[in-house]
Amino acid sequence: MWRRIQGNARSCLIYEPLFLIPFNMYITYASIYMLELGLNETQIGLITSLGMIVQIFTALISGHITDKMGRRRALLVYDVISWSVATLIWAISLNFWFFLIAAVVNGFQRVPTTAWYCLLVEDTDPKDRSIVFTILMFIGVIGGLFAPLGGLFVNQFSLVPAMRIMYVIACAGMTLMMILRHFTIRETDIGLKKMEESSELSLKDTIAEYRSVLQLIVANKPLMMIFGVYILFNFQMTLRTTYLSVYWVDALRISDSVISIFPAISSAAMLFFLFVITPRLQEKSANRYMIVGFILSALSFILLLTTGPGNIAATIASTVMMAIGGLLASPYLESSIQNAIDDHNRAKIFSILGVLILVFTFPAGLIGGWTYGINAKIPLVFIVLSFAISAVMMIGYARRSAKAKPVSAEMQS
Repeated sequence: MWRRIQGNARSCLIYEPLFLIPFNMYITYASIYMLELGLNETQIGLITSLGMIVQIFTALISGHITDKMGRRRALLVYDVISWSVATLIWAISLNFWFFLIAAVVNGFQRVPTTAWYCLLVEDTDPKDRSIVFTILMFIGVIGGLFAPLGGLFVNQFSLVPAMRIMYVIACAGMTLMMILRHFTIRETDIGLKKMEESSELSLKDTIAEYRSVLQLIVANKPLMMIFGVYILFNFQMTLRTTYLSVYWVDALRISDSVISIFPAISSAAMLFFLFVITPRLQEKSANRYMIVGFILSALSFILLLTTGPGNIAATIASTVMMAIGGLLASPYLESSIQNAIDDHNRAKIFSILGVLILVFTFPAGLIGGWTYGINAKIPLVFIVLSFAISAVMMIGYARRSAKAKPVSAEMQS
């Protein structure tokens, strides 16, 4: 699989562990870190939602910035701002206001996200894009195996000092990744063309382009359905990232130092699946795999909701089901999204998709914080519903997509 990936995709992927390893070390404890520094669940939800409001703005302008600056330059500049600077702020945070500032800075991540996806797929054959995202998930799995290091830090230094150390490590690793990657990628042919075109465009012309692209998206029903699935996937991911580890600690009474084993167990299950099952999967059945993945993911959270405090075995079983469900759904969903987008308009379409995702997911933090205060299980119920609705929508998408005219053809006509 790796031999089939060349050019920018290879360079984008090969340095990704420098980001994912430190990210996986600290992310499990991010919400608990806030609680330890005096924030409550509602404040955590507020920070998450305010950060998403910033991301809505940066997602909206990300297509224009990526086309104007070029994918390569936009990726470096805004990655440094949104991750290197943000991790340093998190490392020295003392109260709510530090986390709020960090959320605003981190909100600029939507610009490098758009640029990175363009670099990842524009020079990659569409039939190889599911492989790219499978390898990306594999790298994420490897990064997840390092999550227990976070538990060791917490056990050795206690939570707050350990998190400060991990954020500094993250800043160093992520910045090194950005520099190394920058000197091994090249601007794509489409990127060079868009830079030339954008230099002559006025703001009015740019807005008109966005309007025409949005009209094409709305007119394509299958594309709207797959976008809907993607939005729901990101909605549940926001809730899961913010509240799952808190649920483990608060509701299931699992100690801080123990919860870091769950990402490692998840990674081990995914590695087994990648080596044993993934080679047998066929691209033509991608929609079916996504449906099965959503159902498995929903069942994993149902198991978590019905288990009692201190039940490590049930939590591990839920984690394994969650991992396999994600591995079935995520790479094929990402590939389906990218293949549905025309390369020439990729940056702007992806920025519009980013806005749609954030508009529908930014209330997740507030809703999660408010409902968690009522009952810790409610955010997890929303996650189950998201997966269930996604499975139903994927059934409809599979039926419609076979009859629809491809978006790329509409763009070119």
